[in-house]
Amino acid sequence: MIEFARNVRLWFVPEEVRAEGRTPDYRFSLANERTFLAWLRTSLALIGGGFAVDQFLPDLRWGWRVGLALVLLASGVLCALRAVNHWVRCERAMRRGEDLPVSRFPAVLGIVVAVVAVAMVVVVLLRGEG
Repeated sequence: MIEFARNVRLWFVPEEVRAEGRTPDYRFSLANERTFLAWLRTSLALIGGGFAVDQFLPDLRWGWRVGLALVLLASGVLCALRAVNHWVRCERAMRRGEDLPVSRFPAVLGIVVAVVAVAMVVVVLLRGEG
């Protein structure tokens, strides 16, 4: 927990990350930044999907519509926060010469998106019958 709190602090003072270890090859830092931006794009897509479910499925029962929208919105928020934290952790590991950090988050996010997608398939199929 202390390590997480330190990482959150580094989100707002990234120059402190530079104080650790040696400067890595800039290509690795740029690759880390591209990965961060990819996670942010994923986050924006999830948030957009949440709003789309809420706005474009008015015939869907309120509980389903709000539930699916909230799962997508929450996933987008978590993805954005995770992107920043992962960027800091990777940058620090590269500067220290350590292995890059591993995470279960991509697997969890993939499962959540798959569950929402299956629920949406069920919704589409049931709407076609009604």
